[in-house]
Amino acid sequence: MNWTLFSAFVGATMLLIVIPGPNVMLVISRSMRFGVKAGLITVAGTAFALAQQLTITALGLASAMAVLSDGFELIRWIGVAYLIFLGIQAWREPPVPPAANGAVTPPNTKRIFLQAVFVAWTNPKLLAFYAAFFPQFIDPALPAGPQLWAMCGAFLVIAIVFDSCYAVVGGRLLAAIKSNRAQRIRNRITGGILIAAGLGLALVRRN
Repeated sequence: MNWTLFSAFVGATMLLIVIPGPNVMLVISRSMRFGVKAGLITVAGTAFALAQQLTITALGLASAMAVLSDGFELIRWIGVAYLIFLGIQAWREPPVPPAANGAVTPPNTKRIFLQAVFVAWTNPKLLAFYAAFFPQFIDPALPAGPQLWAMCGAFLVIAIVFDSCYAVVGGRLLAAIKSNRAQRIRNRITGGILIAAGLGLALVRRN
């Protein structure tokens, strides 16, 4: 392992992941709306999908899947519509009585998890990004396989840690929001975040 290149990869990955994308926005909105537990379940769902995507990348299938780009484009637009739907749903969520501690009853664990997996998979261009990003940090003098698997593992761990931090922060914000006005503002923010994520995904252009 070329530790200089690997360290550079870790640093670049941290910078990339700290910038909120659709997955992070979903985590924040879920934790702000339903609490830390729901946020962490969402992290588990996005991490599950990410692990699958990284495995595909490591096995060298990203280029083969690019042949199906038209099908992936349809999937992307389904993801756009779904994120916007979740955003509108959050935006219209009515305030709950103070006795309920400002929390909305969350969907069941399985539903939150599957929603996260679905959203994570509706940005299939990430496969092409991984395929272009990872090779920049591979030392050609060393076997590529072990390097690639090590980078995939590091990427997954970093994503889980950062996303979990977002979930905890979002959940702490939920605990401080109790008044009807504050809840409406929270719902507008979480709904706006999801709608922005959907619109951001819609703006991605095919190369």
